[in-house]
Amino acid sequence: MQESRFYRLIKPLIPKPLRPLCLKYQEYLSYLAFGALTTLVNLIIFYVLVRWINYLAANVIAWVGAVIFAYVVNKLFVFESDRRDFRGLLYEIGTFFAARLLSLGLEEGILFLFVEQLGCSAGIVKLIAQILVVIFNYVASKLVIFRK
Repeated sequence: MQESRFYRLIKPLIPKPLRPLCLKYQEYLSYLAFGALTTLVNLIIFYVLVRWINYLAANVIAWVGAVIFAYVVNKLFVFESDRRDFRGLLYEIGTFFAARLLSLGLEEGILFLFVEQLGCSAGIVKLIAQILVVIFNYVASKLVIFRK
């Protein structure tokens, strides 16, 4: 199996006995690592902004920052897309943002339902919604956006 950019980056940090296992599951591990970083970007922006603006607006702004970050790391490190032609990039960027818009709608709906209608904490609901969003985004990226 060929080593990915991500695997080559973290290989020195992996104990030698675990390297074959990490190599076998390198795509999942890179998606989890960069997904966690993307979630962190999203949460930091959200929690900073929610102090000054409405939680739904803060969520949209956090989403934009996270999606830009996610596209770059998914393209370069997770799925290692080699599309360089204009048409291919347009497809990739368009489908990436379209899928993320769907997951934003899912997240906004969850936030609205549980915060506005059921009176739950926006912060806790946000964390739970992120789990569903990460699963949806991986499936969309793997099967549609960056398929090989």
